[in-house]
Amino acid sequence: MADATFFCEESTVASATTDDPTGGLDPDRLEQAVLGVAQGQGFSGTVRVTRRGETVFARAFGMASRRWAIPNTCDTRFRVASVSKMFTAVAVLQLVEQRRVHLDDSLADHVKEHMPRLDPRVTVRHALTMTSGIGDWFEEGSPDWEAEWAALTSSHPLYLLRENADYLPLFAGKEPHFPPGERHLYNGAGYILLGLLIESLTGRPYEQVITDEVFARADMTASGFWALDELGPDIAEGYLTPATGPTPYRTNHYTTTPRAAADGGATCSAADLTAFARALRIGRLLDEETTRLALTPQVDERAEKVRGYRWKYGFGLTHLLDDGGTVVRWGHTGEEDGVSARLYHYPRHDVDVAVLGNVSWCAGDMGWAIHDALVNGPAGLDG
Repeated sequence: MADATFFCEESTVASATTDDPTGGLDPDRLEQAVLGVAQGQGFSGTVRVTRRGETVFARAFGMASRRWAIPNTCDTRFRVASVSKMFTAVAVLQLVEQRRVHLDDSLADHVKEHMPRLDPRVTVRHALTMTSGIGDWFEEGSPDWEAEWAALTSSHPLYLLRENADYLPLFAGKEPHFPPGERHLYNGAGYILLGLLIESLTGRPYEQVITDEVFARADMTASGFWALDELGPDIAEGYLTPATGPTPYRTNHYTTTPRAAADGGATCSAADLTAFARALRIGRLLDEETTRLALTPQVDERAEKVRGYRWKYGFGLTHLLDDGGTVVRWGHTGEEDGVSARLYHYPRHDVDVAVLGNVSWCAGDMGWAIHDALVNGPAGLDG
């Protein structure tokens, strides 16, 4: 089956002029970067680049359904995995604005019924910035993560994980890695607890709060929380590429969680993700003071530079800083079997990038190719 390439009619890539929304972005370099990854690595998904809210580049590649030969389009919806952590963080900060919770409150005060053994020193801030030190339901940073994931899925059926509380048995009894606040360690369990906090304080299901307070306010009309076993419209199937087997692809129905939780798994279009990034920074989701806080790096994410940048984590956002301390990019990544997602914002030039894929691990190289075309090229944004 030949994969499709879909050129979106709304895409406005063209040579920049003073009135051009590309604002100096080199369209040829961007196109070459995207096509190079799509054709060279078999990327399956969609790419969208916007500037000041206007689409300047949109392409779709590959198949949304290989079973039924349905191609991905620029409107196809994809699961976004941990990109959803941004939505959870915003919902918590909205509750902070409303003074229903404080960042330095003990998290245990709000989730004690769910996790009685939670260290009372762990705060809401610690959970948001992944500095709580608590054990995770799955330790993503483990060097043996693939073997540990296989062990987890063989001992605990993934189909049982349909609500935030369903994850508690997987981490509530674990010993902490370090005292709260000592350092950053990527952690989904803290976001599960934040989801339970949201439900406790609002009296509404997590998914409903995100739909009403984030998606609706950001005009994310195509986003939702469809489960893998639900037949949502225009939603890409997720695929793995096994090393052996009779076919080059298989679906992710048995290898990932069936429904979203507060640490990941919402379903969005690329247009909705760029709409979220814009809504966050222009104050449609939070007031001016809280927006500044939301977009401020908080803790070191990595001890060493990677790709020449300092990496810091904030409230559901990873920030890349240059040597002068300027944020070059903020956003989040998302990975699970059959799902690969990136949402990035480049503050200096008001550019948003959404990359959504329905094959494991396919968005990372695409995201970096676009980054290099924007930032590092002779005619890029900083060229």
